[in-house]
Amino acid sequence: MTKLLNLQAFRDFFRSGQIGGILLMVCVIISLSIANSGYKEEFSNLLSTDLGFTFGTKAYSFTVAAWINDALMAIFFLLVGLEIKRELVEGELSSIKKASLPVVAALGGMLVPAFIYFIFNSGSPTASGWGIPMATDIAFALAIIAMLGKSVPASLKIFLAALAIVDDLGAILVIAIFYTDQVHFDYLIWAGGVLLVLLIFNYFKVKPLYFYLVPGMVLWYFIHHSGIHATIAGVLLALTVPTNTTNTESPLEKLEHLLNGPVNYFIMPIFALANTNITFQKEMLGGLVSPLGLGIVTGLFAGKTIGVTLFSWLAVRFKLGSLPSGSGWKHIIGLGMLAGIGFTMSIFISLLSFSNEMDITEAKFAVLCASVISGLIGFMFLKSIKKTKA
Repeated sequence: MTKLLNLQAFRDFFRSGQIGGILLMVCVIISLSIANSGYKEEFSNLLSTDLGFTFGTKAYSFTVAAWINDALMAIFFLLVGLEIKRELVEGELSSIKKASLPVVAALGGMLVPAFIYFIFNSGSPTASGWGIPMATDIAFALAIIAMLGKSVPASLKIFLAALAIVDDLGAILVIAIFYTDQVHFDYLIWAGGVLLVLLIFNYFKVKPLYFYLVPGMVLWYFIHHSGIHATIAGVLLALTVPTNTTNTESPLEKLEHLLNGPVNYFIMPIFALANTNITFQKEMLGGLVSPLGLGIVTGLFAGKTIGVTLFSWLAVRFKLGSLPSGSGWKHIIGLGMLAGIGFTMSIFISLLSFSNEMDITEAKFAVLCASVISGLIGFMFLKSIKKTKA
């Protein structure tokens, strides 16, 4: 009997997503270890290796890093988009007040950090990095909140997912407008055509998933070549997959169940392994107290916390939204701290912001430090709430 109970406890633990969070953290440690060992060059070369295929007279090839960040992460964004849509139709975000709050909170979580960075770096050569502290890393933030288990209301995970995806979509728009050298509108038009086909399938309630997944891959290809970050294709595809409010499993729920395992136990860990390979240099420590480092660290931790909490309070105060069920203001403050986990998108914007290698290195290190601070303090803060009133 005890053995059966232990097995059931393990299954519950596995299914809860907590093991996915642990895998993610392990991969971060492995990646940092490799980047600071004698194998860093081999690992960097591996990520830079081209992989692809030939179809007809054309060759389609991307680096290993690009396949991970643009293709695999599009699948992650697809899963998050499916969860958001399901909640919009029949869950925590199904009312206008509840749905509007994460949008307003995300807006505060973008504007306040960017403003703090601007204050530190105005008039300096690093002023162009104002977009770095705007982004929240969905994968890591959700991994932290998953590890909290029942310490926080289940509705808070949905709220964080909604906030983070709005936040990242905002960051993608910022990249497209301010950090993209060229947008190929011909590819955007083709992507719009594919999206229209998907919306028609949805309108006529076409249920087989291959009617969405096959055009979805074509949508990804066109968006990738348009110059806009390809992961947005996953969100757009998710919005077109049909769902319902009945007990019958919908195509959306079926796809969501299919993707949960691969995303949590393969895509997210691989993503962490490829994107946290930062080689430590002694100059990085001094960079933390430079305007660049202070702008990023203060922007991500303090800016996100203040922005998310303040704008959430304003939304509730002016009756534009309501708090997630079972949560209080302490939960929102803790969630704002977790929103300061920047990682991938912040590091990506760092690469686009500067041409000086030392600025890029210092920015990546500052993002790493700010993300660790935000994750640890946010986790401990939210964990402590269960013993007190929120």
